[in-house]
This record gives sequence, structure tokens and C-alpha cells, in this order.
Amino acid sequence: MYHYGLYALFLKENKGCKLSYGRTEYDFDEMTVTSFAPGQQIHVEPNPDVVYPKWTALVFHPDLLNRTQLGRNIGRYEFFDYTSNEALHLSCGEIAIFRGVLDMIQQELHRSIDKHSRELIVSNIELLLNYCLRFYDRQFVTREEINHSVVKKFTSLLDQYLEEKAMNEGVPTVAYFADKCCYSAKYFGELVKTVTGKTAKDYINDRMLVAAKRLLADDSLSITQVSQMLGFEYPQHFVRFFKARTGVTPSEYRKTA
Repeated sequence: MYHYGLYALFLKENKGCKLSYGRTEYDFDEMTVTSFAPGQQIHVEPNPDVVYPKWTALVFHPDLLNRTQLGRNIGRYEFFDYTSNEALHLSCGEIAIFRGVLDMIQQELHRSIDKHSRELIVSNIELLLNYCLRFYDRQFVTREEINHSVVKKFTSLLDQYLEEKAMNEGVPTVAYFADKCCYSAKYFGELVKTVTGKTAKDYINDRMLVAAKRLLADDSLSITQVSQMLGFEYPQHFVRFFKARTGVTPSEYRKTA
């Protein structure tokens, strides 16, 4: 089954199917939810080794959300942009809630259409998405050991980048390190914020500031050279960056350091 221009949530309850996105196949785990936004091409193929595959897909067109509160706020459900390795892993209690809301949607779809049908279907979809937000928040917290290891890798890669690559490749970006850690930028950002209390961008800026102060301590380097070593295209951008975070310019910092 393919979907084009549709929102989709796949609930997999056993190993009865494989999901492919582009050229990559994912045999994602049991009791997981994987979400996709319009424009993505997905194929779900039953696994012939499993006699009774068990999975459910909730698929809906963006037009269903026109002139609704959910349509106006759909951007807050960032998990639609997560990749398949960032699936939502449900507990037994959470799977019961998820099924319960799906059942309410299914019941409404089987009823005769009246003036309340669309509103109730959209309301239940919004309820399901809000539960997904809650469950993802729980997942970020409970996968603490994994998350800490990711942030540790991020820190190491960032320091190495500032030391060896910034001058040639420019100021470090969240997307660069998210890719290096095999996550989407949005999921990676939520993970970093859960562990550090800071956004991934702020975390990068903090490490850049530490590196900048270290370089400024070397009087043999000019402000322009320090700027270039940190990846700034223009020295004035570095001066603006530094003053915004310290209250003084790099030159003033050197005089007081």
C-alpha cells in the first residue's frame, strides 16, 4: 500500500509486515508506531513467515483538516517528520489507549454520515496525536541511557568539528550532527533538550563560545583568524555572536580576560 500526499500512522503489533520508505526497508519492532507526513512514499508488505500479521494504519488526507483547529496546529506534531528508526515504542498501557482511540475512529467511520461525523473523526485524530506527544515525552525520559550516549557522541563530534572542520565547512549546524547520529533534526533536537535542558542550537553555541574564549586567549591570533577558525564567513558575524552571549566584544574580552 502506498500513500501520496497523506498523513499516516502505522501501528505494528507483531513482526507480520515490513515497511519501506524510499529504497530502505525497516522491519520495525513489535508494539511500535511509525508516522509519515504528506509527500512521503510508503510501502507496507506482509511478512510471509508470519501467519497472522497484526498491524493497523490510520491514513487521512490533509483536506480533512481544513478549517479545523487540528489543521491550524498540525505543525506541532513533529513526529510526522521523524525517521523510521525513531518510532514510538508503546507500553502495554499505552497500546490499550492507542487501540481505544482507533476503535472510536473506526466506529464513527462505520456510522451513517451526518453533520457531526467530520468533527468527531477529526477530534479523535487530534486526541490520538496528543497521546502520541505524551508517549514520546515518556520515551525521551525512559530511554535515558541511550539518550545520554547520543549526547556524549554529539559533544565529541562537535568538539572535533570545531577543532578540525569549522574553518573549511562553516559554522556547525544541528542538521549536520543529527545526521551523524542517525536521527532526524527534529527528533535529535528533542533528545538533546531532554538530556541537557537546552536546544541543540544553544548547545552548539555554548561549545562554540568555549572554543572562542580558548582561541582568544592566544594573543598571536587576530580576531579575524579566530572568526575563520570557528567557521564564520565574516568577522562581524563572530563579533555579534560573541557579544550577544557575553555582553562584550572579543577585543574587550581580551583586555579583561
